[in-house]
Amino acid sequence: MVADFHEITLPAAIKNGLIGPEIPLAGFIDTRGVAATIGDLHAAFPPHFEHMFAAKANTMKNALELVRECGMGCEVASPGELEQALRAGFEPSRVVFDEPAKTPAVLRKVLQLGAALNIDNFQEFDRVAGLVSEMQSASDIGFRINPQVGTGRIGAMSTATLSSKFGVALDDDGNREQIVECYVRNPWLTTLHTHVGSQGCSLELMATGVRKVTDLALQINAEAGNRQVRVIDIGGGLAVNFDSAEVKPTFADYARILRDEVPELFTGDFRVKTEFGRSVIAKNGFIASRVEYTKVSGGRHIAITHAGAQVATRTVFMPDAWKLRVSVHNPSGQARQGNMVVQDIAGPLCFAGDMVAKARELPLIEPGDHVVLHDTGGYYFSNPFLYNALPAPAVYGVDVAEDGNARFSQWRQVQSMDDMLAAIG
Repeated sequence: MVADFHEITLPAAIKNGLIGPEIPLAGFIDTRGVAATIGDLHAAFPPHFEHMFAAKANTMKNALELVRECGMGCEVASPGELEQALRAGFEPSRVVFDEPAKTPAVLRKVLQLGAALNIDNFQEFDRVAGLVSEMQSASDIGFRINPQVGTGRIGAMSTATLSSKFGVALDDDGNREQIVECYVRNPWLTTLHTHVGSQGCSLELMATGVRKVTDLALQINAEAGNRQVRVIDIGGGLAVNFDSAEVKPTFADYARILRDEVPELFTGDFRVKTEFGRSVIAKNGFIASRVEYTKVSGGRHIAITHAGAQVATRTVFMPDAWKLRVSVHNPSGQARQGNMVVQDIAGPLCFAGDMVAKARELPLIEPGDHVVLHDTGGYYFSNPFLYNALPAPAVYGVDVAEDGNARFSQWRQVQSMDDMLAAIG
């Protein structure tokens, strides 16, 4: 990520007419920053680790094409994400399919394609076993395991709790024995998958879950009498620091803890897959909105902007868990200076809670200024919220050259009124 990416990009975007009075909202992705982040990911782990990008973090076709060009595969969790991954050029063998509620038709398609398949529960296993008996498939197939190691800081992001909806609960009565029996009786089961959670989960908690699933793989192989489990998918979940521009923790931090706690993953005895998403792309993007009005209400300064729950859904509805950094820029895009004033940043939607930031000390905002919501490259651009029938904003990939010039490529046009209304129905 270019340290001053937004400081270069926003003035250039304003100058080029990409944001202004009639186009008051847009998103921007640092393409060189994404490539550098993926370079850091590859450097942190040995070559037998295969890194899948979690498509849910940014499902835009250009985003998927970019991460593919940088050497990642793709993890998908719905038929739509699967189709987008294929359209973005991923070979099926470089795709992992993780949807919890897979229909028979979807299972058949995944197996026919040869994409990797993570089975969520024993009932789904019965379906897959029936399909495997009817057809040949090149898919890597195995169970998703809930290691039941506990909850991180954000409960909604924690997927390894005692009663998580995801995967087979490893420590529930009889489950471990049933899992092992399934593998021993079905040699086509060759993988194991786990994902402890994402934002709010510590590296230590994640490593504990991976340790438990690796122990299960070793047990299965011992009881099968051969190296039946050849692939361990450890999921993603590396947290993003939303408090500052600093990248922490890093991929190298996680690799060090995994090497200490689960050294078997680093010997080459297993192929290892990861599924990082937010940590790859979040800090490489920002949303910019023009300030339409300012007011004082009850002594509080409030800026009315065009960036609300329609682009920052999680932040608006879970502000404590998804607090974003905000900066203020003048009409030409330069960082605004001046005395710090406590202010609220409001979105355009017609409900009182549509606030992207509350009680922030910022230079006094004026109409025509711009606010930047930082670290929004993941889970903000490709997941519009259709409340109040507002169109999704344009998004641009930005290549900031060594000389500081920004070149823009349009990843998505402003959604037309007709397309937006058609999506509503």
